[in-house]
Amino acid sequence: MMAENRPHVVVGLGNPGPAYAQTRHNIGFMTVDLLACRFGLTARRSRIDAAIAEGDIAGIPVLVVKPLTYMNRSGGPVGDIVRTDGIQCEDLVVIHDDIDLAYERLKIKEKGGDGGHNGLRSLIDALGTEAFVRVRMGVGRPEAGIGAADYVLGEFDARQRTTLEPFLSRAVEAAVAILCEGAKEAMNLFNRKP
Repeated sequence: MMAENRPHVVVGLGNPGPAYAQTRHNIGFMTVDLLACRFGLTARRSRIDAAIAEGDIAGIPVLVVKPLTYMNRSGGPVGDIVRTDGIQCEDLVVIHDDIDLAYERLKIKEKGGDGGHNGLRSLIDALGTEAFVRVRMGVGRPEAGIGAADYVLGEFDARQRTTLEPFLSRAVEAAVAILCEGAKEAMNLFNRKP
C-alpha cells in the first residue's frame, strides 16, 4: 500500500501541439487527460514547462503532468516537478506507449531500462534512477516497410479507434490502482492478458 499522505505524480508522455494530439506516441497524454477529467482535477499554474492538474484521488494528493517539451526532452520538466514538490521517485507513475506490446495490451512495471523509448530515456537521465512505476500501453508494431518513428507518430487506424476509449479507461483504472493499492497489487490485477 502506498503512503496516502505523500503527494504522488502521474505523468503522461507525449508530444505537445495539435499535430501530435491523436498519434500513438501521445497515448500517455490521452490517458492523463481522461484521468484528470474523471476525477475533476484542477489545472495549476506552473513556471515549469508542463501542463499540471492537481487534486485528490481516493484521499491521495495527486499531480497529473503532461510535459510540454517534445518526448525526448520530457525528463527536464518532470525532474523539476519532482525536485520542486519533493516527490519521491517511488511515488511517480509514468504512462507511455510501447511498441513491444500488442495494441490494447497493458502492462505495469515497477522499474527498468528505457527499452529504446526516448521519453523514458530522458526521464531516467533527469531523475538519475530507473526506479519509478510505468504503465506500458501497447500500440503494436508497424507493418513491414514502416519505420517505428513514423508508426508511433502516426494516428491510430480505424479499427484501433473503435477500442481506444475503453483502452484509455483501463489505463486510468490501472493508474488509480497503483495509487491506492501499490504497484505489486496493480500488477496482479492488470498484467494479465485481456
